[in-house]
Amino acid sequence: MAAPRLLLRARGRPRAWYQQPLRPGDPGRGHILGPAGPWSREEALGLLEAAVVYRAGPLVAISKPPGLAVTGSSGQLSLVSLLPDLSQRLSLPPELHVVKAAGKDSSGLVLLSSCPGTTQQLHAFFTQLQRERCPPATYRAVTAGVPAAVEGEIRTGLKLQQVGDLQLVAPVAAPSRRSLERKEVKQTLTRYKVLGATAGCGLVQLQPMTAFPGQLLVHLTLLLCPALGDHVYSARVGTVLGEPFLLPVGSALPRTQVLGEQLLRRLRLTQQLLHRLPLHLHLHQLLLPTAILTAPPPPFFLQTLRLLGLPGGQSAP
Repeated sequence: MAAPRLLLRARGRPRAWYQQPLRPGDPGRGHILGPAGPWSREEALGLLEAAVVYRAGPLVAISKPPGLAVTGSSGQLSLVSLLPDLSQRLSLPPELHVVKAAGKDSSGLVLLSSCPGTTQQLHAFFTQLQRERCPPATYRAVTAGVPAAVEGEIRTGLKLQQVGDLQLVAPVAAPSRRSLERKEVKQTLTRYKVLGATAGCGLVQLQPMTAFPGQLLVHLTLLLCPALGDHVYSARVGTVLGEPFLLPVGSALPRTQVLGEQLLRRLRLTQQLLHRLPLHLHLHQLLLPTAILTAPPPPFFLQTLRLLGLPGGQSAP
């Protein structure tokens, strides 16, 4: 694999999404809320074009903003729907496709390839890393609550479960051999390490050793420390007299996250605005055969670190 070349921003091109100034009508400087409306197609293309963090041979890595789905239905704005135009803007072959990517609500790295052979080699490399218990991806999350242990592993079975009209991810503490053989349940594993903590919140490094939809968010709830901006699974963590406990899946349907008054004050928010709080889960690093890719955290993430006094907040604008 060729050595990466330095990318310089041409004068007049749009800045990366994580360098963007606030839009007219948004809250004042230093806010941590997501945009009130979606990006247009042209705006999204310009932001992604300017967010290239790595380029070598057929590989390109960009830093994805939260809220942009990797795939979507016909007519829906998604990363895949933008790839034909993005490949033209980056002067790449039209066969550009996704190798690995942060989920829709997460921010961070997206690895793209224009060579199917290179993609196959990378998938084999990622598989081999997992067999060797070496995590290929490293995430960072800001959490409401701090894990009891500074570092450890979260092991549990996960399955997709229909709850009313929703299909949600549910933990299975002791899955049967039959459910595993039928692939109704998958054994999952995430390594975690607390990078910093202040009263009632933490900065946690997460390294998934398996892949399952919603794995990291559900695993964080099992630590009783849901990610900030998790409006799907955070309802599973309740509190009594300030002590967190886990609620049954069927009685904790998705809703806007609820935060304590002290944390709200530190974030300079009210509960009425929390529906616009973006998910604080960022795909920070990705290991390649000849490089370690790193994506800068979003401005709202950095600002949250600063407001909460967590490591890394010093670089917030």
